[in-house]
Amino acid sequence: MSDPLLEPFTLGHVQLKNRIFSSSHAPGYNTDGVPSERYMAYHEEKAKGGIGLTMIGGSSNVSPDSASLWGQMYFGSDAIIDPLSEMTDRLHGYGTAVMCQITHMGRRNVSNDGDWLPTIAPSPVREPMHRGWPKEIEKSDIRRVVADFGAAAVRARAGGLDGIELCATSHLIDQFWTPLSNRRTDEYGGSLENRMRFTVEVLESIREAIGSDILVGIRMIGDEDQIGGLRIEESAEIAQRLATSGLLDFMNIAGSSLATEEGLSKAIPPSGTPLMPYVSLAASIKQAIDLPVLHAARITDVASARHAISAGLIDLAGMTRAHIADPHIVAKLERGDEQRIRVCVGASFCINRLHQGLESICIQNPATGREAKIPQLVPKTKGAIKKAVVVGAGPGGLEAARVLAARGHNVVLFEAQDRVGGQVVLAARASERQAELLGIVGWLEQEVGYLGVDLRLNTPVDATEVAQEEPDIVIVATGGFPDASFLDEGEDLMVSSWDVLSGNASVRGRVLIYDDHGSEHGPSIAEFLSGRGLSDLELVTPDRLVAQDLAATTGPAYLEMLYENDVVMTPDHQLVRVKQGDGALVATLRNVHTRQERERTVDAVVFEHGVAPNGEPYMSLREASSNGGVVDIEALIGGRPQPTSAEGFVLHRIGDAVASRGIPAAIYEARRLCQLL
Repeated sequence: MSDPLLEPFTLGHVQLKNRIFSSSHAPGYNTDGVPSERYMAYHEEKAKGGIGLTMIGGSSNVSPDSASLWGQMYFGSDAIIDPLSEMTDRLHGYGTAVMCQITHMGRRNVSNDGDWLPTIAPSPVREPMHRGWPKEIEKSDIRRVVADFGAAAVRARAGGLDGIELCATSHLIDQFWTPLSNRRTDEYGGSLENRMRFTVEVLESIREAIGSDILVGIRMIGDEDQIGGLRIEESAEIAQRLATSGLLDFMNIAGSSLATEEGLSKAIPPSGTPLMPYVSLAASIKQAIDLPVLHAARITDVASARHAISAGLIDLAGMTRAHIADPHIVAKLERGDEQRIRVCVGASFCINRLHQGLESICIQNPATGREAKIPQLVPKTKGAIKKAVVVGAGPGGLEAARVLAARGHNVVLFEAQDRVGGQVVLAARASERQAELLGIVGWLEQEVGYLGVDLRLNTPVDATEVAQEEPDIVIVATGGFPDASFLDEGEDLMVSSWDVLSGNASVRGRVLIYDDHGSEHGPSIAEFLSGRGLSDLELVTPDRLVAQDLAATTGPAYLEMLYENDVVMTPDHQLVRVKQGDGALVATLRNVHTRQERERTVDAVVFEHGVAPNGEPYMSLREASSNGGVVDIEALIGGRPQPTSAEGFVLHRIGDAVASRGIPAAIYEARRLCQLL
């Protein structure tokens, strides 16, 4: 029986070789408005992996008053044409169709970047996400932007694209649709026909410029899910009107508004949320129109995608973050290796980094976005087969063992506990949203088994036992222990987040959670304790904000949980000491700005302050190693092999055994080090 996902599909005049696509997004790899080599290689890997359609250029701007904030491409200049042509030629070489999203972001932008032009919108209504006030768009601006869309379409055609997609996900086009940003009383406001006038003018400009030479579609919100915004019924009517206009070849249906952080967290759902939350919404619009419907929102696994296609809910399944985790999904399906697909765990590390001003990187696949130095497929060694010992089977140790085994070496992996995973196993116990992290170590465990790694659980080892294996390579990935050294007094009176999640410590009554981490760790403890009936919780952090390192899709969900459970949130305070009081604990907090101190009387103090590296057995092995445990930094970052010696073993330590840094750093460090050993 054939796989529905691998069936070809005709989209307009373009023949797609399968039903899987990657939706438009901007990972932050471009710096000057044109495709960089890094960006080309990123999309080329998906083409190598067999994807039928890749949509490039998320939020590619057409006008100078729509600034590129996170490495978008710019279609307002002919400079895009030649590099775009090179990119499309490379992707077409693998039989992959290529489209690009073009847009004017309107008020979903800033005026203090790019050319420092005022943002524009139908009405001068502040946009919450970017915290700015737009200029009310004038009719001269409308004529200019409409013409810019037509000129951008010409450049898209000249660059070899198979199609373009307009963006109506809280961008200028649908800012005209929604009453939240359109308060006009002229021919562009009021009735639905008037609010759609700008969209029709844009589409007519595009068709006049390029005819039917390339496909034209639109990505639009099916339900703004905002008080006073567009609901399902009105969005469906907009879709019907557009579908019968004769100006579109397809529709790509998205979820909620992106104009607020809360809306964005729903539009790009993180872990712990249902899979395919908007597929029924897309299906309802598909039933009402006679155009192909594309959809992408948390379709993380092929089983979900296969159901959506086979049931006729949508025509093409967008597996965008899924391809960040594994760009070779289609190739693995084609050769019968579905069980070896690395599944996206929804951690949202990729999108969270963008909202921190960083480039997009996958939490579990260090090759994505780094293809020039880290190939997706681990290369076999061209030298001698070696004996490797890895100590510690957390995510870093598992990745080291996987890569060394894929290179062809003989690998022994020691783990002191009765299962692999290290800290990830503890983190996954905190809540349903954290539980998906187990997928990271689950895939790695499966792969080391497939590759023949000798995994020895319940086996703590020292230097003598490592030496008995007569290794050529030793990788120490022993992680660390909760670090309470920040406290002036009372370390022994606190319990760590590890103690709570593992069940080694039971807390009750009034609980102060001290979070000096800024990520999911502190809020996860609050969620864990709230779920067990504790209601008197205070989350304290020295940061300016609770969960300061969480943005975009994950932060709002945690804040919602904290508010719903009445957790007191206290930023800007450092925990300095804990003392025994009268049948309770007295915790002293110091304001990081005023330096004034105040006390809290509580029944328990739970701390999260990263880890202190576990120095053994690295320290005891260092003297006997041929390299003294030294990493050649220049070779490491330059993608060159580490120096070797004819005698003795080389020794390296990775991940939290070096310093407290987390899952992505441990996996990346293991990969780039071991792929050349």
